[in-house]
Amino acid sequence: MAVKGLGKIDAEYDASNLKVGIIHARWNDEIIAALVQGAIKRLTSMGVKEENIIIETCPGSFELPYATKRFFEKLHPEVNVVIPIGVLIKGSTKHFEYISSAVTQAIMELQFKLHKPIIFGLLTCLTEEQALARAGIDEGKTMHNHGEDWGAAAVEMALKYGN
Repeated sequence: MAVKGLGKIDAEYDASNLKVGIIHARWNDEIIAALVQGAIKRLTSMGVKEENIIIETCPGSFELPYATKRFFEKLHPEVNVVIPIGVLIKGSTKHFEYISSAVTQAIMELQFKLHKPIIFGLLTCLTEEQALARAGIDEGKTMHNHGEDWGAAAVEMALKYGN
């Protein structure tokens, strides 16, 4: 298996004043819950105060880009970085490919429109087993929780490259 994780953090960051948004889809809720908890765990371990982590939801992964945009513009413009979290699992139709591509492209472009870091928290998995493993909750605990990587990336991007 080639998944190694984020690797060593490049510096010591003081995240005590950061405000972080997490917007998560409600599909695949067991996996989503584990990823959100992983992100929160890493954020707080790096100094982000729990009261500075704002969590919102949206119906599904397709809605994540728009929800992220409105989160920054309308609901919480004070946040420094957002982690949109979603899980897409391939089924028997092309739906997976269309949604994966559209959401990936929209999240990437949104960073440049908003001039804020947005962490790519979308799992695109071929099977439910892959998604469970990447959330750190498969039976054999074969992988780490990717939400932790996203939390660390949020701190680094906000403090190193944010406004």
